Amino acid sequence: MSLTQTRYTISEVEARTGLTQHTLRWYERIGLMPHVDRSHSGQRRFSDKDLDWLAFVGKLRATGMSVADMVRYAELVREGGHTVGQRRELLERTRREVRARIAELGDALAVLDYKIDMYAMHAVAEKADRT
Repeated sequence: MSLTQTRYTISEVEARTGLTQHTLRWYERIGLMPHVDRSHSGQRRFSDKDLDWLAFVGKLRATGMSVADMVRYAELVREGGHTVGQRRELLERTRREVRARIAELGDALAVLDYKIDMYAMHAVAEKADRT
């Protein structure tokens, strides 16, 4: 690691990520965050790599992945390269779940579009009847 590498305080990470300090500490406590360096006075110092990891975790959260699965994924990453297959399986399962949800939402969107179109046609017909 370079001595000139940028380090961020927990307040700076909160401002950059939108995650609360409480959440950042919780992520660290449950093992979702890799080891975060500390200053000589014990304050957390996050790196650019930590910020990249938090961005990835945010994407995993957006998929609806459970916290337990996110922690499991983080554990597998820490265990090393021999866990690539397990990590891939976990991500592939999540991808299948996301695709299923997207299909379900697509169906729901089609129903909404249909109903909105019906109401729009009804409004046009009512206006034509009044004229």
